[in-house]
Amino acid sequence: MGAPIQGTVISVNGPIVRARGLSGVSMLDIAEVGTDRLIGEVIKLEEGVAIIQVYEDNTGLKPGDRVASSGRPLSVLLGPGLISNIYDGIQRPLVDIAGLQGSYIKKGVKVSPLDVNKKWDFVPLVKEGDMIGEGGIIGEVRETGSVIQRIMAPPGVSGTVEFIAGEGQYTIKEHIYQLSGSAGYGGQLSSFWPVRNKRPFKSRKKSGIPLITGQRIIDTFFPVAKGGTAVIPGGFGTGKTMTQHALAKWCDADIIVHIGCGERGNEMTDVLNEFPRLVDPRTGRPLMERTVMIANTSNMPVPAREVSIYTGITIAEYYRDMGYHVAVMADSTSRWAEALRELSSRLGDMPAEEGFPSYLATRLAEFYERAGYVETLAGMDGSITTIGAVSPPGGDFSEPVTQHTTRFVRCFWALDKVLADARHYPSISWIDSYTEYIDEVRPWWNGLDDSWHITRNEAMEILLEDSRLQQIVKLVGPDALPHSQQLILFSAEMIKNGFLQQNSFDPKDMHCGPEKQLLLLRIIVDYHAEAKKILAAGVGLKKITSMKAASELIRIKSEIANTETAKIEEYRQEMKSEFTALAKEISDGQSGTSRAQEPEP
Repeated sequence: MGAPIQGTVISVNGPIVRARGLSGVSMLDIAEVGTDRLIGEVIKLEEGVAIIQVYEDNTGLKPGDRVASSGRPLSVLLGPGLISNIYDGIQRPLVDIAGLQGSYIKKGVKVSPLDVNKKWDFVPLVKEGDMIGEGGIIGEVRETGSVIQRIMAPPGVSGTVEFIAGEGQYTIKEHIYQLSGSAGYGGQLSSFWPVRNKRPFKSRKKSGIPLITGQRIIDTFFPVAKGGTAVIPGGFGTGKTMTQHALAKWCDADIIVHIGCGERGNEMTDVLNEFPRLVDPRTGRPLMERTVMIANTSNMPVPAREVSIYTGITIAEYYRDMGYHVAVMADSTSRWAEALRELSSRLGDMPAEEGFPSYLATRLAEFYERAGYVETLAGMDGSITTIGAVSPPGGDFSEPVTQHTTRFVRCFWALDKVLADARHYPSISWIDSYTEYIDEVRPWWNGLDDSWHITRNEAMEILLEDSRLQQIVKLVGPDALPHSQQLILFSAEMIKNGFLQQNSFDPKDMHCGPEKQLLLLRIIVDYHAEAKKILAAGVGLKKITSMKAASELIRIKSEIANTETAKIEEYRQEMKSEFTALAKEISDGQSGTSRAQEPEP
């Protein structure tokens, strides 16, 4: 790379800096601004003037200060050491910085995103003379106890293996392989990739595999497929961050990338304190062994918030290309959109609705389209499932960020403040939420039980009828309804309390496996079906609702673990016995009446 391009600051407007003299610089190139060499990115080029957004605190920056650009776009360093790390929006390792400087990041700090001195155990999977295509697997490194990082030929680099290092320990900067036709390429364990450029793949595919989250209302009622997109909109205090934390803890993705984008510092502190102590239920190992965190809180510079989601999604694409299934949690895209709004106003862009830039929808589309289930360049299957949170002011789902987001996602988990105030978590509304993945994941669920779709629809019908009846109840009270409709209200409460509501502090209820979900919902739906029959036969509603089974069905979720689902059948047999006894009472009563009415001989 040639000598840096030099220029001079001519004006400063918050994080937006204008510089002259950077002839030859390109859009999205990195620039170092001022005596502290603050990191910035060229976002606009005018006649002889480069406009740069600075990603650090630029207090004290003034016209006349120097600017330099190396001509490289804003990129992340990819390689062993990403997992278990905590970065800010521009991939500065916060733990390493805290060890050097304390709790606050000082201006101009330069720390490598990956440890350049640590040696990694490299195992080659090719030999000299082998032909390797772009994205092909060169070797492996055990990154953590849960993740093996596959060292890949970067996109655009292919050829015959001319040199491959033997099995041993190497740093991320050591030369470990060389391919023909790739002169000048380093052949190291690490490589850079521009964050705003999508990493290539062979083709997109339909997965048909649900992302199992352990949250019953999501997995059973509003599932998302691996490689899909979902949004969690909700007003303040409705549980967006709590829901995303639960998904990050329990979903069955191989890798988790959690992006805290503009969230409050105390919430990110809770995440950073809690996650290292959590145990992955699938492997029994620490959850951090498959997690990367991007922490860009609301008191950090606004431009770094804007770029943080690109940093996170690029890291996710890197692991997707290894054949892993990655889940990206972006909390929250509203704060990211607010950063866009602030930066665009300083640039003098024409505002659109509510002051957001006119390109808001385009940027949202660019982010969510990087999700997907794909065939990688190496011929493996990998996926990125993107789940974004939206914080509409006042819980107004008609505001621009929510409205534009719904255009680009296929799963909508609307949070309800009434449920949250009632401490019903997850506070996802079964009335306002929807998913477009039902048909895609149905074959997978049918592999467990072919009655899944029927059971789900029957439960949804009960909940929807309950919602309609609640409007009448508010006017006349439940006792004015016929017994058949009162039974619907009762059964709907059983579904809400015994199935939809989960206790994140209960070890048996915090995570619910697919088999347990199926059996729980079916036994409640079966209760409703049997209750309708004997209610029509003449059994009193009070007898039906006071059955021992009715109270037991609500408690099953907390009494039976995921590995003890066979016990649910015992509850089913007890329930059947109770219904049989009630039906027998009616039958015996009708027989006695008939005998009493017979004339004596």
